[in-house]
Amino acid sequence: MPLLEIKNLSVEFPSQHGMVRAVDGVDIMLERGEVLGIVGESGSGKSVGMLALMGLVPYPGRVRADKLQFEGRDLQTLSERERRALTGKDVAMIFQEPTTSLNPSFTIGYQLAETLHVHEGMDRKAARRRVIELLEQVGIPAPESRLSAYPHQLSGGMNQRVMIAMAIACNPKLLIADEPTTALDVTIQAQILDLLLSLQRDRGMALILITHNMGVVSDTTERVAVMYAGQIMEQRPTQSLFASPQHPYTAALLAARPEASDGGRLATIPGVVPGLSDRPPGCLFGPRCIYATPLADKVRPDLRPWMDGLIRCHYPLGDPTRDERIAADGGSAPIPERETTS
Repeated sequence: MPLLEIKNLSVEFPSQHGMVRAVDGVDIMLERGEVLGIVGESGSGKSVGMLALMGLVPYPGRVRADKLQFEGRDLQTLSERERRALTGKDVAMIFQEPTTSLNPSFTIGYQLAETLHVHEGMDRKAARRRVIELLEQVGIPAPESRLSAYPHQLSGGMNQRVMIAMAIACNPKLLIADEPTTALDVTIQAQILDLLLSLQRDRGMALILITHNMGVVSDTTERVAVMYAGQIMEQRPTQSLFASPQHPYTAALLAARPEASDGGRLATIPGVVPGLSDRPPGCLFGPRCIYATPLADKVRPDLRPWMDGLIRCHYPLGDPTRDERIAADGGSAPIPERETTS
């Protein structure tokens, strides 16, 4: 049994144009101890999809899925009490901005101890000892002296370490890290990523890393899901995806990395991610795709098995019949593919 199984997940919000989908038909399966990267531009639905898993989509958002299971338990049928018992203990999440995630009115020690009181039933003395151990594990010096500190008295990097300590306090089986290094400088980013991976290996927990940094994904994950406008466009093992991207969006993301520029001008992807109310009827990436055809403009492709993973594209880049099929569907001669480097 997989640790996590998500099938056809959608998250909808009402608007003046009716119900709009921020997440549309997402499928994810995660094994115990696996590290999965979820990448894509801002507005791709990466964070909203994981908030749905955590039960944190705010009203009036609506979450639907054919299957949303953790260790075989249907998360859609859990009571509020059961959900609270699960969230923060077996499934934990590190949010993007540590300064706003921590309560400025309470000390670091109190906020960490509260997690242990709620989920582990520890008394004050036991919780204090455990909090000090956790702060040591995440690399905070003189941890005992930090217990009485408030979030504003610590740096961004220190607050992020506190958030990690809070997330791992109850030995979760799944840790979701949502852009855990966005607000940090480069040197601190590397330290935080090394810390997360070290904790993942030592504890054997599964890790979902949400990021827009392809370099981070290549160094840390075993498998990658590439999201665009609420949909998964490609999902494959990291090494093969970087060596041979099959979706035009994935190829464009890899071509836009600084290390792929060879000292010249950086490649860019023209246009922007479509908003919730102006999505095209066909392929969502179609308006920005250099390989788009009339078929892609009208028919939205399904997520289907391809090579060693999944793809959502009428014309995968590695399809030997691709050029003939594009021509048959009324497309023009394909533009030479962008070169990417692994």
